Formats: sequence, structure tokens, C-alpha cells
Amino acid sequence: MERLLEHIGDAKKIGISGHVNPDGDCVGSCLAVYNFLREKCPELDIQIFLNPIPTIFSFLAGASDIQQADENDNDRIFDLYISLDCGDTSRLGPAGTYFRNAKRRICIDHHLGSHGFADWELVDSEASSTCELVFDLIEPSDISIAVAECIYTGMVTDTGVFQYSCTHSSTMKAAGFLMDLGIDYPRIVERVFYEKTFEQNQIMGRALLNARRYLDNRCIASVITKKEMDEFGVLPKHMEGIVSQLRVTRDAEVSIFLYETENYHFKVSLRSSDLVNVAEIAAAYGGGGHAKAAGCGVQGDPWKAIDTIVKKVKQQLN
Repeated sequence: MERLLEHIGDAKKIGISGHVNPDGDCVGSCLAVYNFLREKCPELDIQIFLNPIPTIFSFLAGASDIQQADENDNDRIFDLYISLDCGDTSRLGPAGTYFRNAKRRICIDHHLGSHGFADWELVDSEASSTCELVFDLIEPSDISIAVAECIYTGMVTDTGVFQYSCTHSSTMKAAGFLMDLGIDYPRIVERVFYEKTFEQNQIMGRALLNARRYLDNRCIASVITKKEMDEFGVLPKHMEGIVSQLRVTRDAEVSIFLYETENYHFKVSLRSSDLVNVAEIAAAYGGGGHAKAAGCGVQGDPWKAIDTIVKKVKQQLN
């Protein structure tokens, strides 16, 4: 396995980004690489760009350094740009401009996607998470507590605290190594999965009240509109956990959750238990993810969109 430092070369200015609507694996992998390079190469100019991250990840080292990219900024040229947890430049959002204009590009990802857009790529769709791939790219002796916390956070979010089938023995060995370094792993799980603000609990309650069941209760779906988000004073980053809560409903094989990001534009989150590959469904809408956890975007009437998604779920269940 080649190590990440081998690919830095003579780069002096390095940019780092992940996909739009960043989740735990995206945030964790980006911040892990950011913190690692800052520790090992303090003389370099290293910048990280992500859309606003969910509040639950703000405890990670370097989170306050995250910048917002400007897609019209063609003057900022990086010697090296690293894309993490993203298989398509379009999903980098505004940071895609920096990636395309960079002198050299690296992609580290575990999603099925187009790829082929970087000078060097490490893509393994069998890996539990991009964070596990980042773990493999760093010498174990070079993993600090700050880096370890970022990697562990991404691994636990993308594996559902090691419940999903993407969890392998290599995942558990990596997690054990990180735990032995002294990270506060119970607190990480508490923050990421269980801790909620009062407003987050309220909006989750509304989502549960809005829920409808389909396919003899094997599918459950809900929608939260922008009006409802404004009513409870919550942002898109506060929607984490709702789709998973829907999925644990008895008899539910698949959960579908939509929330409005702008006028009639909705973010779609999909979760599956065993029988449905939701990544295939998300891909039909230009999204992606894993067999049991995926996402995409839709426009128009959200309940009509759900009707169409339910039909795709039914095709796999039959």
C-alpha cells in the first residue's frame, strides 16, 4: 500500500474537499487528511473546503478551519487537490472549480461512481468507509489522537456503529487500533448517534408524525418542508438521524426521508435493512452511497417522488 505522503511530491499548496451535504465519513476523512498533513508538513499551505457540516461533527479537530468554496474563483490554483468520499466532480459542488484547476489531483473513495477524473485514485467499493482507506494510507505511527478521532468518526457513521454489512474484520482491526491510541470512543458514538438538541428532537417528532407506510409496512417514508424547518428553527445539518430512526420501525425494510433544501428541491436519504440495495435507487437520481445507506436529490412534489421511489423498492422486494 502506497502511503499518502508519497503523493505529496513538491506540492506547496494543497486543497481538500468532499461531497456536497457532507456526512460523517466525508467530514471525518477530509479532516483526518487535513490534520495529518498539517502535523507532518506544517510548512505547507493546506486548505479544506466543505459545505456547512452537521453540528454533531464540530468537535473534530480542524472543523473550525473549514472554508466555503467559491465556484467562480478561478484564481486560486492548488499544486495538489485531494477529493475524498466523492466519485464525481459534480458532487464536489463549488469546490469542483478548485479540483479541476489544480495541477495534480487525487481521489480517495469507496463509492461506486464515474471516477477516472484524478491523476491518482484509490477507490475500493468493498471498503467500509473512505475513512478506513485513509487509515490504510497513513503509517500507524503517524496517527495522532486528532487524526484517529476523525477516522473513527467516519468509520462508525458509515457502518452504523459496525452494524452494516460493509463492516469487515479489517474495519474492526482498524477501530481497535484507534481505540488503543486513547480516543474517547464512547463519547464519539454518543455525540454522533444519540445526542440531539431539543429542536432536533422536535423536528424528528414532526417527521415521525408525517410518516406514511407502504408495501404492507415494509417501507416507511416521511417529508419535512422548509416551512417546518423554519418553524422549529433547524437547518439541513440538523436532519441527521431521522432516516435511521424511521428505519428501525418494526417491519420496515426500507426508510425514505426527504427534506426541502430550497423551493421544491429535496434531499433524499435512503436506508435499507437487508433485501434492498438503496445505492442502486439513489444512482437513478444522480446520487450514490452504499447498499444500505444512500442519498440523492429530487425536485417537485416530494410525495410523488416518494411514490416513484417506492416502486423501485418494490421491484427489488419482488
